[in-house]
Amino acid sequence: MLSTSKRTQRDYSLAFKLAVVDQIEKGELSYKQAQQRYGIQGRSTVLVWLRKHGKLDWSKGSHPMTTPGSHTMSDESLPLTPEQRIKELEQQLAESKMKAEFFEAVVDVLERDYGVSIGKKATCQIIEKKAVAGLSVSRSCAYLGISRQAYYQQRQRDRIRQQQDTQVLSFVVRERIQQPRLGTRKLQKRLASNGLSIGRDRLFALLRERRMLITRKRAYHKTTNSHHRFRRHPNLLKPGSEQVVAQRPDHVWVADITHLPVQHGEAYISLVTDAYSRKIVGYHVHDNLKTGSVVQAFRKALRQRRGKDELIHHSDRGIQYCSAKYQDVHKRYGVRCSMTDGYDCYQNALAERVNGIIKNEYLVVKPRDLSEAREMVRESVMQYNSRRPHLSLKYKTPDEVHRAFAK
Repeated sequence: MLSTSKRTQRDYSLAFKLAVVDQIEKGELSYKQAQQRYGIQGRSTVLVWLRKHGKLDWSKGSHPMTTPGSHTMSDESLPLTPEQRIKELEQQLAESKMKAEFFEAVVDVLERDYGVSIGKKATCQIIEKKAVAGLSVSRSCAYLGISRQAYYQQRQRDRIRQQQDTQVLSFVVRERIQQPRLGTRKLQKRLASNGLSIGRDRLFALLRERRMLITRKRAYHKTTNSHHRFRRHPNLLKPGSEQVVAQRPDHVWVADITHLPVQHGEAYISLVTDAYSRKIVGYHVHDNLKTGSVVQAFRKALRQRRGKDELIHHSDRGIQYCSAKYQDVHKRYGVRCSMTDGYDCYQNALAERVNGIIKNEYLVVKPRDLSEAREMVRESVMQYNSRRPHLSLKYKTPDEVHRAFAK
């Protein structure tokens, strides 16, 4: 209640005085809170009631009167009674329990509705870093419901995993120097072949955490002119009763031409790839789309051909492949010619795929000129044939598969 006029001690009833004293001694109100709540006038009024009607000794260190030349004692300087201290501790305990329940509820919602798991790794890190001062390992483990042995075993596993992660990342960095855009699954096989065993999902997570995953690039540059007067050949690789399927190396070759961006001038790559082993058996880098430039890749492939068994050359209907000069090479070496039905890249998918690998995984930096492009393509083809594992080859390299049939 608020005061509107000046009061004296006689204005307060004895019952009121006793009630205020009882509340203060029980810890329900402090001296200052009682003054504010009930509008009690005078700085020492409540203290006089406590000394006169209270059950506790309020005479020592709590005299309400001031000495000459000194300030009146403030409410904060008065010592708390045991009851007040107990009440304060009970309030703090209740608040701590409510806070703990709140955060436990938050964790439950994160795990149940959002799939966020608070695993052993995170909890063990909190213990190891001593995030809570004065909290022992034993008590922390008791809070988590685990034994000290489990905690130390987890720490040992974490140390081993960190060492392995360091080795894996070091290997990936070295491998990416040679093959800058080698995919994660192929990296996993390369790691296994070098004695570093790591799961696929864990490797993905590790590279994702370090921002080392490869993003796909898409580009398009038309190099095929299929509208011409030259003779075309049927598609021998098209699904059907007469489809030809590669049974061994040097049985079916696929060829294609792709554009290579350079800083100065123009550059193109002609590739001839073995359909069985995925090995690039012939290539040539040139600055034009003339047949004389394209046919050089075919001649290089024929020079390293083994045996005289049937060989099929498959390509798109580009004017270079249909020209008389290119077809004369087929006749000279007894090669059967196969072509797509039209301008459909999916009918020459393997050749298109190899083009993309060379350009997007190895030639990640634009060459300055044709000379630098030729050197970069030479290194890229060597790396592709000897180091890059293929999913279709059960993660073997093209050279490994090609050599296996040479024995």
